Amino acid sequence: MKKLFIALILGLSLQASAQLTLENIWNSREYSPKFVQGFQGMTDGKSYCQLDPNEDKSISCNRYDIKTGNKLGPIFSTANFIDNGKPISIENFGFSKDEKKAIITNGFEAVYRHSGASNTYVFDLINKTFQKITDHKIMYADFNADASKVAYVYNNNLYSYDLVTKTETAITTDGKKNAIINGAVDWVYEEEFSMSKGFSYSKDGKYLAFYRFDESKVKEFQMVIYGNLYPSLETFKYPKAGESNSAVDIYIYNLTSSKIVKCNTGSERDQYLPRMQWSNTPGKLSIQRLNRHQNEWELLFADAESGATEVILNEKNKYYVSINDHLTFLKDNQSFIYSSEKSGWEHLYIYNYVTKVEKALTFGNWEIDEFKGLDETKGILYFTSGMLIGGGSNPSERQLYSIEIKKGKMNRLTSANGWHSITFMQGMQYYLDNFSTLTMSPTFTLYEANGKLVKVLEDNSKLNTKLSSQNLGKVDFGTFTSSEKVNLDYWRILPPNFDSSKQYPVIFFVYGGPGYQTVKNQWAGANYLWYQYMAAKGYIVISIDNRGSGGRGEEFKKMTYLQLGKYETTDYIEAAKFWGTKNYINKNRIGVFGWSYGGFMASNCITLGADYFKTAVAVAPVTNWRYYDNIYTERYMRTPQENADGYDSNSPINHVEKIKGNYLLIHGTADDNVHFQNAVEMAKAMNEKNIPYDAAYYPNTNHGIRGGKIRLHLFTKISNYFEKNL
Repeated sequence: MKKLFIALILGLSLQASAQLTLENIWNSREYSPKFVQGFQGMTDGKSYCQLDPNEDKSISCNRYDIKTGNKLGPIFSTANFIDNGKPISIENFGFSKDEKKAIITNGFEAVYRHSGASNTYVFDLINKTFQKITDHKIMYADFNADASKVAYVYNNNLYSYDLVTKTETAITTDGKKNAIINGAVDWVYEEEFSMSKGFSYSKDGKYLAFYRFDESKVKEFQMVIYGNLYPSLETFKYPKAGESNSAVDIYIYNLTSSKIVKCNTGSERDQYLPRMQWSNTPGKLSIQRLNRHQNEWELLFADAESGATEVILNEKNKYYVSINDHLTFLKDNQSFIYSSEKSGWEHLYIYNYVTKVEKALTFGNWEIDEFKGLDETKGILYFTSGMLIGGGSNPSERQLYSIEIKKGKMNRLTSANGWHSITFMQGMQYYLDNFSTLTMSPTFTLYEANGKLVKVLEDNSKLNTKLSSQNLGKVDFGTFTSSEKVNLDYWRILPPNFDSSKQYPVIFFVYGGPGYQTVKNQWAGANYLWYQYMAAKGYIVISIDNRGSGGRGEEFKKMTYLQLGKYETTDYIEAAKFWGTKNYINKNRIGVFGWSYGGFMASNCITLGADYFKTAVAVAPVTNWRYYDNIYTERYMRTPQENADGYDSNSPINHVEKIKGNYLLIHGTADDNVHFQNAVEMAKAMNEKNIPYDAAYYPNTNHGIRGGKIRLHLFTKISNYFEKNL
């Protein structure tokens, strides 16, 4: 009897500890999955390294054999890293081409949202020497071909450090904050072209190509930083829609002669150069060029000695051209692989720039997601896609496929339904599969290139067992058809112990931005757990992929062109109407929550969709596209001068008088991406028309609104708001 009582108490204790709370979702993070720390494939293509903790609290970077899983020995240990008599920690590391040296960094300090400066060290794996590059923090440190030098950016200038002579050479000297940037990129390039590092060594090590941004004509934006008696101002260049951009040039530095040449990228200054990449041909740098409307793309080759350029390939699109990192040069020194949507679907092409002959490598009414590489020896191409063999696609999933180019034979290499994020090792013989589903946290597994299992590195079994043991709401995926005969994908989370004879309120989670998907069968971390937390409170949580979402071809994705917010809002109103007809849903209790573009959507739902949505929570919303940056906004809207009605007719700030329900507006005051100005102007518009609303502001937080217990505070406020007002 006593044993039974103890077992019963233990069972109740385990059940209680497993319950989802805002505290264990957003603060203790006991539901956070494990990752393979520091995983990198080595150049032999047969081994990898990862970071492992030691008993003395130091960290070792160990090498493992892929095939056998055996540890081959340590590459380095932080126990040997001493700076000013003190051991150092490690945040990031990378190897030289010959893997005889490693760059170690720590003490990261953010510059923009995705970039920053760090303490930087070089460890010689052969001589076991450890040295700090400079006494100040630097950005983007990178070895040259023979690892005798390291290039980096400091105070907007590009430098080269000689590891043998221990001397520093300033390649540029005119760098100045909010004026000239050398070797890095400006805020808007980093945010909207997904790039930060602005220099690249040629493959033979003879040249160093770098960007130069002249920001002098870009208008400045200021943010107030609170905390002192007199708050400070943070000022940075931010080009809003219709405003002036940086003037961008690309230069090439000869490491032997110290000669610098400017690449001829044309007389037009109001353009973009979103990528540069060395080809396999010595002395040839590829440069991608876009016009300001981003609907004309060109690939240029620049000569490293003269800077002269020639146009190799060009493309025009009636909407816009999307920039990616698929461009891959082949060993024949006359061909490359790239991707394009010119067929109406994102597909891969091989182009011979000597013979001017192009061939489609993939085709059909489906699209590739990521090009993962080409095994030139075997003639096998690898990519991920939501395609289904036999026809059609499932945009909510990503699978790995291979194509034998000569035979045209296609194989699906991954089998489990869900989302597979793939990283190939050098040599294309093995790959790492980061696999998850919406309900299952990631597993990290090594496979042979043919899909044969090699080794599970991390399966997060404890976390997944913990999740499966809970009484979570049922998750399902499906498609509904709107009154406009548009098929829209969704996922839905029902409350635990769902009873179809009862009526439940609904919370729609929205994003809606061009090319983005929320309906993904992929682990969404703490966000998914919060959806389940709200489901346990008695809410049905739903998300849909509105028109404009990715994964379903160009016309579906780009139909929102020139009128962001119009079709997306219509689709969410259609979703509210569709589920409002269900007997188990209370159509008078439908709410919506979104962040960033999703905040824009949530704001549109409570204004333009006021008859269908009772409550909206908008976090860091764009409230008028006139306030947002020009690269993103003009890609989809052109300029305000050209498309004033498109900017204004679908901006919630111009429809506040339509609000009938409950509206919670949340923003970080130091948001350098979607500026606090958006919330201020929205509040101003509602104040002027005497529209009631609720607001919360998070001092000195950026677009992510995080740090300490801030996320816990934020989601406590959001949860309570829905419970009180929905």
